[in-house]
Amino acid sequence: MANHAKNFAYITDLHYEHRLWLNELKFYKEELGILQERLGEIVSKNTNNEVEAGVESFQNRFDLQREHISELKHRIKKHESYIADYAKDHPIAVDHVHFTDHTDIRENFERFRELYQEMKTDFNRFAVKWL
Repeated sequence: MANHAKNFAYITDLHYEHRLWLNELKFYKEELGILQERLGEIVSKNTNNEVEAGVESFQNRFDLQREHISELKHRIKKHESYIADYAKDHPIAVDHVHFTDHTDIRENFERFRELYQEMKTDFNRFAVKWL
């Protein structure tokens, strides 16, 4: 029975988590801008082929991270819209209703976080080598 409770959440908890995630995604997007500037510095100071290959690889990884951020943001906003519509249509019951927890979004977000940190660590090693 305890496992059953984990699959549901109150609207306030879901909304809280959505806000945290959207804020975190905003941070990652801004940080990617900083990493992009650093990549530009590497390009301007190096012309050898090994650097070019690394730059291209990181540019692709940055682009991929931006896509993931956009997709996660869209999914979170879609879920937020769903629960907001429910709250508007059922104002009295909303505080007592258990919604299906958004575990799939949470798992995707946690995986994104891991991959982002891995990419950032790899990039910082690359930057130290070439700057």
